[in-house]
Amino acid sequence: MPVEPMPMPVASLKDEASFTAAEIDRFFSNLLAKPGDSRDPLYEAMCHAAIDGGKRMRPLLVRAAGRLFDVPEERLLRAGAAIEAIHVYSLIHDDLPCMDDDDLRRGKPTLHKAYDEAIAVLAGDSLHDLAFVVLADEATHPEPQVRVDLIAELAKAAGPVGMAGGQVMDLEAEKMGELGIEDITRLQQLKTGALIEYCVEAACILARKDADARTPYRGYARNVGLAFQIADDLLDVGGDEEKAGKRLHKDEDAGKATFVSLLGEERAREQANILVEQAIEHLHDHGEEADLMRAIARYAVERDR
Repeated sequence: MPVEPMPMPVASLKDEASFTAAEIDRFFSNLLAKPGDSRDPLYEAMCHAAIDGGKRMRPLLVRAAGRLFDVPEERLLRAGAAIEAIHVYSLIHDDLPCMDDDDLRRGKPTLHKAYDEAIAVLAGDSLHDLAFVVLADEATHPEPQVRVDLIAELAKAAGPVGMAGGQVMDLEAEKMGELGIEDITRLQQLKTGALIEYCVEAACILARKDADARTPYRGYARNVGLAFQIADDLLDVGGDEEKAGKRLHKDEDAGKATFVSLLGEERAREQANILVEQAIEHLHDHGEEADLMRAIARYAVERDR
C-alpha cells in the first residue's frame, strides 16, 4: 500500500486559489472589453457577474487535475475560464425572479437587481456562448479533435443530462413533496456534480487520456461534487450570510428536502467526510503532484462559504 502523502498546507491552497482567481479575472477582463457602442451595458453586466467574486473552485480543479499530466498552464486556464463562464451563467439565471428570485450573489447585487431582467438573461446567454468560443479557439489546444471533445463534454455537463436537467428536477421537487436520499443524490449529481466532474474530465481530455484511464479521476470528481453539495446544505442551515455573500436558509424556508433535512447535520457531515476520503483514495497512484487535488477535496467540506 502506498503511504498516504501529508495534506498540503492551507497556505498553499490559498496561494493556488488566489493565483487562479487573479488569472480568471484577467482573462475575463481582456475578453469582455467594452466595444464602445450600444452593447456596452451587456458587457458591463457580464463583467459584474464574472469578475471579482466566487471561490473559482472549478478552474482551480482544472489546474489541479491538469498538473497530474503536465498539461500546459495556459490551456488549463482557458478550459477553467470556459467552465467558470458556464457556472456564472447558471448563477445569473438561477437568481432570476422566475427561479430563486435572489437579491445578493458573491456579496454583490444580483444581475437583475444591478441592471434589469432582460440584461441579466442576455448576459447569462452570452457567457454560456462565450464558453464554447473559448474552447473552440486553437489557443486552447492545437488539435481539432481535442477541442471538439472539450466542447461536446461541456455541452453534456451543462445541458439536460447535466446541470440544466438537475435544475429542472430541483424545480419539480418543490411540487412533489418529500424526496428520498437517492432522489436528492441523483438531483445534485446533475445540478452541481456534472460541472464539477467536467473540470477533471477537461484536464483528462487536454492530456489525451483515453476513457478507461479517466475512471479514477471521474470517481474523485463524483465524490468531491457530492461532498461539496452536502457542505453547501450544511452552510445553508448554519452558515454566515456575510461570509457566504448570498442569502442562506433558502431550502429550509422553501421546505425543500436536502441532505441535511434527510440525514440530520451530524450524519450529513459524516457522509461528506467519507466522500472526501473516498475521493482522495482515487488518487492513491499519485504522489505530491496530486496534493492540490487532495487539498481541494478537504476544502470542499471545511470551507465556511
